[in-house]
Amino acid sequence: MFRILFRLYLVTIVSFSAAIYLVPDLVIQVFHERFVTYNLDYSRGLQTLIAKQFRAVPSGQWPALAAEMDKEFQPLHIVLTRNDDAEFTQDERQRLQRGENVVRIGDWGWRTLAVAPLNEQMVVKMVVPPDPTDVSWLYWSINVLIGATMLACLLLWLRPHWRDLERLKGTAERFGKGHLSERTQISPSSNIGSLAHVFDTMAGDIENLLNQQRDLLNAVSHELRTPLTRLDFGLALALSDDLPATSRERLQGLVAHIRELDELVLELLSYSRLQNPARLPEQVDVSLDEFIDSILGSVDEELESPEIVIDVLLNGQLERFSLDPRLTARAIQNLLRNAMRYCEKRIQIGVQVCPKGCEIWVDDDGIGIPEEERERIFEPFYRLDRSRDRATGGFGLGLAISRRALEAQSGTLTAQASPLGGARFRLWLPTPV
Repeated sequence: MFRILFRLYLVTIVSFSAAIYLVPDLVIQVFHERFVTYNLDYSRGLQTLIAKQFRAVPSGQWPALAAEMDKEFQPLHIVLTRNDDAEFTQDERQRLQRGENVVRIGDWGWRTLAVAPLNEQMVVKMVVPPDPTDVSWLYWSINVLIGATMLACLLLWLRPHWRDLERLKGTAERFGKGHLSERTQISPSSNIGSLAHVFDTMAGDIENLLNQQRDLLNAVSHELRTPLTRLDFGLALALSDDLPATSRERLQGLVAHIRELDELVLELLSYSRLQNPARLPEQVDVSLDEFIDSILGSVDEELESPEIVIDVLLNGQLERFSLDPRLTARAIQNLLRNAMRYCEKRIQIGVQVCPKGCEIWVDDDGIGIPEEERERIFEPFYRLDRSRDRATGGFGLGLAISRRALEAQSGTLTAQASPLGGARFRLWLPTPV
């Protein structure tokens, strides 16, 4: 709030200061004749009295009278001079030679000089000196107090705006993390009430759409599993009979396709469950080395080539760490299976714990992932061109599920270039508060 307040106050005070110093000069320039006329009228009486004092005595006594009046009129200065003095402008000299009074105006239209002719050659000047230092400081103090008052008014005006904006920001953050029922609860009378209403309406529409999508996905997935199970059972019975080799091969191909569909349904159900914000992740203290070892054991049988080597790199002394074992294991298993598809001969999984959290990475020595594709590969059903073949590319849900599993624990999953030459997938889990 203070940053916004400072910026708003800075803009306001600079604009105010510029207006104070620029607007009066502009107005005086535009209406210069009116200000001069006003000051001539304002000074006429005093100038007439001073001129009468001089004309009442012989001209030889004028210097002494000027000195005496200068003392009496302090802090104003009374000066006797000629009407062709170089200090006067051409226009002022002409006015004085015509026997007219002259005034000169300064800041804010106040007169700084008033001149009255005494005869054809001599004039008397009334010079207004600048303000004393203490009075100038008083004027500056007034400006400072005005600025402080403006700051206080801005603070009072900004506080309810800031409070409602913070509430809107917090609601948006919680909504973005999957808490779809969150609403701003900002009063319609608030200055951002219309914005909050639009946000709440949008949030309600998004919640309804996502709930309908999730319900549809769950319903379709569950309904698909029943006929798939029946087909699998029926084909298994058919394969138990004596069949020609060609027919048996065809039926076995159909069984493979059905099981592939069943696997896709299971992936869809897993992805759908991870989108449910009501499900809170578990927090279990696990021994990280044993945890990683159990994950490697679960995927060891899936290695297509015995020449592939999986290295484990444990940095420093690993402590027990609190995480959701099921979600984290699922994410790492998906990453290991992905690495098995695209590696040449080597996979490396590393673990490092620091006070802020736990970092786990999976490297491979494959062809890697183009930099422009490293974010898109986490989108559901998105696969790189080289993995369009389902035999190697899967369904395009594994990485999406892995990222969801990490995000459910307030973690992150990113793709980077690997030191081994292929791809690195970096998992980050923050230390639970």
